[in-house]
Amino acid sequence: MQSIFRKRFTRPYRSLLSLRSLLSLLTMLLLASAGAQASSITNVEFQSPALGRAWNYNVYLPTGYETSNLRYPVLYLLHGNDGHRNDWPVKGRIQATADALIASGDIPPAIIIMPDAGTTWFVDLKEKVETAFFADLIPQVQKRFRTLTGRDGRLVGGLSMGGYGAMRFALKYPEKFQAAALLSPAIYNPEPPATSSARFVKVFGSPDFDPAIWKAHNYPALWDGFLKKNIKVPMYINSGDDDDFMIESEATQFYALLRKNKQPAELRIVNGAHAWPVWESTIGDALKYIFQTVRRPEQ
Repeated sequence: MQSIFRKRFTRPYRSLLSLRSLLSLLTMLLLASAGAQASSITNVEFQSPALGRAWNYNVYLPTGYETSNLRYPVLYLLHGNDGHRNDWPVKGRIQATADALIASGDIPPAIIIMPDAGTTWFVDLKEKVETAFFADLIPQVQKRFRTLTGRDGRLVGGLSMGGYGAMRFALKYPEKFQAAALLSPAIYNPEPPATSSARFVKVFGSPDFDPAIWKAHNYPALWDGFLKKNIKVPMYINSGDDDDFMIESEATQFYALLRKNKQPAELRIVNGAHAWPVWESTIGDALKYIFQTVRRPEQ
């Protein structure tokens, strides 16, 4: 009778134990998954004294930010002319790209700030956006989020108009940025082409475009001051080979100037036009380059 009991009931009992163990394991995995904070992108609005109005930006926070006490490097990522803070998340898929690069170890966990700038070109002409960027935005970000606050924890990048802005900030304020990414940068020298929005947005002259104003703000006017500071700012520069505004030649010209003066830089001419398929597909390569010498997250 005892052997029959064992034969009839031991196997189901063992199966029940195995099922309970499996359910227990699944429960633990689910709890662990719930505890691992996923990355996020949210909007922040704050009052900018320099602009005299509310200013909005999107912020990408890496996986685990909410449950850690670390300070993270920060990238300020700028959009193109008449763009929006949602351009990089929606059209550029920056969250998926950053998540994958962080998960693979190609870049450290980082915070990404994407401010609205409309058609201002990030200069103090139509609005005091350049002043607001440094006097209002960076201090607000550092107060609200756990960012590294030194130059070696801060990066800047952007596309088209945003590439122009990132270039100017890196040259004019090299003491504030460890590296810069310029994607299809609208850095036309000596002047923008006839079809460029720079001629029509009433930033560089109003009501008509003024070449003298453009030249006073473009990189040749900043170059000597940049060299005198003797601060290396590695720059990643790219363009599509069929860019609508011939930016491939502008990118090559600027890259040659950097190389001639022994400044660290990388140049990529890729297949494509002045369009999101170029920027979305190359931002990962750009991030891997500019994050090379940045400080890692720390207590």
